[in-house]
Amino acid sequence: MPNADPPFDARERAALCDLFERVGPDAPTLLDGWTTRKLAAHLLLRERDALAAPCLVLPGPPARFAERRTIALMGRHEFPALLARLRAGPPFGFFRLRWVRDFPSLNEFFVHHEDVRRANGLAPRADLPADMEHALWRNVARGSRFLSRRLRGTGLDIGWAGSPQRITVRAGEVAAELSGSPGELLLYLFGRQAAARVGILGSPHAVRTVQSTRFGM
Repeated sequence: MPNADPPFDARERAALCDLFERVGPDAPTLLDGWTTRKLAAHLLLRERDALAAPCLVLPGPPARFAERRTIALMGRHEFPALLARLRAGPPFGFFRLRWVRDFPSLNEFFVHHEDVRRANGLAPRADLPADMEHALWRNVARGSRFLSRRLRGTGLDIGWAGSPQRITVRAGEVAAELSGSPGELLLYLFGRQAAARVGILGSPHAVRTVQSTRFGM
């Protein structure tokens, strides 16, 4: 029988929208100065504004353009309307492609779900299904080299705590090892170092170097 479970990104999308409804439009997130209203608008803009979406990951004028479009979207739609459109999923096109859903979209919704959870006093999830854990680990392995590109002066290994899964992200004579569950590792790699529950092993120099590096996009 075919698997009837929804795709991983759809699970996180639905759970995040449920949480948005619980905490309301003005709740904090881990993103400095961002409310849940702004985060919902950001997620909608990413999928539905072909002009502004590429600017979300660019600095300078493109970033300011995306910011203006996000604010305009917040002004046009009340929070329930933003959530209704977000729940509906991406329109036909790029964001419906399977690899997009499994990789960047799963990352986007998982990380932002945790941005809201942890800023509002909710503990890390200890009950993620095994298939979700494996999907997140695949994404850690796929994205870790890019997300750690600013790391200099030490190598980096990443291990899934409690399992034999381990990858070398950056080779070096001296290396630090980042260890945790796949979701926590993903949060760390996306720059949520203060919130992520991970361990860092290695020489004092290697550990300090990892801790002082800005990970993420």
